[in-house]
Amino acid sequence: MPRNALFASIVFVLAVAAAVVSFVQGNWLGVVWVLMAGVSSNIAWFYLRRARQQKAGAATGA
Repeated sequence: MPRNALFASIVFVLAVAAAVVSFVQGNWLGVVWVLMAGVSSNIAWFYLRRARQQKAGAATGA
C-alpha cells in the first residue's frame, strides 16, 4: 500500500471516529468530520488506483 494511501486511510478512520463522538455529544460540528472523511477516502482510493495502474504499466512495459 502506498504511503499516501495509508496516511489518508488513517485520517479517514480518525475523522469517522471524531464524527461519531461529535454526533453522540450532540454537536453538529460532526458534519465537518464527515466531509473530511469523504475527502480522505477519495484520496486513499486515488493513490491505491494510481499505484495499481503504475504496477500494471510496468508489468506490460508501457
